[in-house]
Amino acid sequence: MIYTYHYTSPLGGITLAGDGESLTGLWFDGQKYFPHKLISESVETKLPLFNQTCNWLDIYFGGKIPDFTPPVRLQTTPFRKEVYDILLTIPYGHTMTYGEIANIIAKAKGTERMSAQAVGGAVGHNPVSIIIPCHRVVGADGSLTGYAGGLDKKTALLNLEKR
Repeated sequence: MIYTYHYTSPLGGITLAGDGESLTGLWFDGQKYFPHKLISESVETKLPLFNQTCNWLDIYFGGKIPDFTPPVRLQTTPFRKEVYDILLTIPYGHTMTYGEIANIIAKAKGTERMSAQAVGGAVGHNPVSIIIPCHRVVGADGSLTGYAGGLDKKTALLNLEKR
């Protein structure tokens, strides 16, 4: 069973999804790749998991660094999981480029190169926004490139972290 809960953030509505024990999704309402079918087939309820996630979001949107992470269970490909694991290492208030992530993966695999575009595809499909901080990934020149929630939200999240 998939459960959902709605959270109202300073940047708009956020839908949380979980299996009862772990968070499986966190999306700005209506963002690109929003899983409308999943949401329509779920049960909306408030679970302890969602209380914990809302607490994390309250701390984060309050301009502080949460000292815990809600349990997350990703249902994704091994490559995307590698990318998401790297995203989790980007410190609060810092950024990393798609190319830097590609280089980390290439080095770990013992290959010369990895496609930054492939990394971009994985980042864009991140199912647990904010907690897995895909908003901290920028273009090679530091420019703010695509964000499934919208560049306005990416800008706001990065500005929040610079307080």
